[in-house]
Amino acid sequence: MKRLVVFGLFVLLGLQTATGISSASADQRRRPRRTVVVVHKGFPLRRPLRSVVIRPVRVPFRVVPARFLPAVFWAGVLISTAPQRDLLVWEDGETFAQEEDWTEIGLNCDNTGKRLWIEVASGKVQFDWAEVVFANGDTQVVDMKEWERGPGYYELLNFSDGRKVDHVRMVARAMTAEARVVLKMEK
Repeated sequence: MKRLVVFGLFVLLGLQTATGISSASADQRRRPRRTVVVVHKGFPLRRPLRSVVIRPVRVPFRVVPARFLPAVFWAGVLISTAPQRDLLVWEDGETFAQEEDWTEIGLNCDNTGKRLWIEVASGKVQFDWAEVVFANGDTQVVDMKEWERGPGYYELLNFSDGRKVDHVRMVARAMTAEARVVLKMEK
């Protein structure tokens, strides 16, 4: 009889432990891990770095920032007409969730063009900064001044001489439950 009671207690204790572990791992899956955003030496913005959720990139970046150009300030002006579809050479996007707060995304471009556009496809987004890394390692940081923007097209960067962009990093957050941001390059 004593053996049966001791065995029953071990089984009960084991079930409680297993239930506690599974609920803890479920909480870890729901709550993304936050870390301070990492920038390279020479990053031109002089303000405290944010604690962000870093989304993994789909393909590793080919180029690391070698030289930072002077920061430019984003005008954040809504463009009344979308860029012509036949002039676009690349587009990629991410959906931001409000529960994640500030989030860093990285989008691989690996294309040559003359202008980068941001489309807020749905929701509202607050932008902190974007980092455009060109194929030669030159890096242009765009200070987006924590501006909040709704659906529409906005010019991110104009480099009329035509340059090859390796990738774009951006820190932003959704101001609605979800917000979709798409970056597009015009040739």
